[in-house]
Amino acid sequence: MAILIDESKRVCIQGITGREGQARAKLMVGYGTKVVAGVTPGKAGESVEGVPVFESVADAMTHSRVEAGGDLDISVVLVPARFVKSAAIEAIEAGVRLLVLVPDRVPVWDAMEIAAAGRAHGASFVGPNTLGVISPGRGVVGMIGGRAESARSWFRPGGVGVISRSGGMSSSTAYYLGKAGIGCSTIVHVGGDSVLGVRIPDAALMFEKDPQTEAIVIFGEIGGSMEEDLAGLMREGRVTKPVVAYIGGKAAREGTRFSHAGAIIEGGKGTHAGKVEALREAGATVVESFGDLPEAVLAVVGTPPQTE
Repeated sequence: MAILIDESKRVCIQGITGREGQARAKLMVGYGTKVVAGVTPGKAGESVEGVPVFESVADAMTHSRVEAGGDLDISVVLVPARFVKSAAIEAIEAGVRLLVLVPDRVPVWDAMEIAAAGRAHGASFVGPNTLGVISPGRGVVGMIGGRAESARSWFRPGGVGVISRSGGMSSSTAYYLGKAGIGCSTIVHVGGDSVLGVRIPDAALMFEKDPQTEAIVIFGEIGGSMEEDLAGLMREGRVTKPVVAYIGGKAAREGTRFSHAGAIIEGGKGTHAGKVEALREAGATVVESFGDLPEAVLAVVGTPPQTE
């Protein structure tokens, strides 16, 4: 299995006719993701990479039910940041239950309104400011891998779930694990903003329930409380699978912003030392160097976990 995306999920791309939409549609379709519809107001009747374009998510949902045998499962939002809120809420109200919000610079208040709409309708979202999610060999939503050919060559299927706060390091983590013979069930970039949908502990709980996933790898950063919250789940026995983590930003001082808005130390909270201590006390393996991750994972799982 996998989490969030696989070959069965029906996907819509909002903003499919834009430059980013076309590029990411090529990746997703080329990788084998079941992209059944695109949405761009004023562009209904066109197609991108063989995907029909509709005026609204409601129209795309109707098409999915008739032509693809069921509701849209996921909408990938690839519109300018100022339009993300309206696009996301449109998808939620149309019945889509998972959104992938790729754009950065989405206003914090907009993200909070999207979260409120999601709670009201039983929907969730990844991001904002995310590269997306990939389950190697099964499907990708967003822009992880860049091109279908590179995504196929960089990421190998297996039994390790990867959760990262850094977009670039999502790919790098999975790539270097693969070089060591370690495959991944799913790679999740939770996003770099201060208000997120699916957070590290949420993804960890999903991996806990996933029979394919044998261990969880975290690329964490200073700022916020996601890593400490994961440690809390481990202490409570809600996450029991082995956790191996690297925390970036060891040299950062209070007030330092580490690459993006979600990674900033304020009021003495969210420090590197605090995160490392919390995770280690909960039973996680925390490495001091990013390059030590593959060896640490092998030490935990014994042999590279692979799918059949």
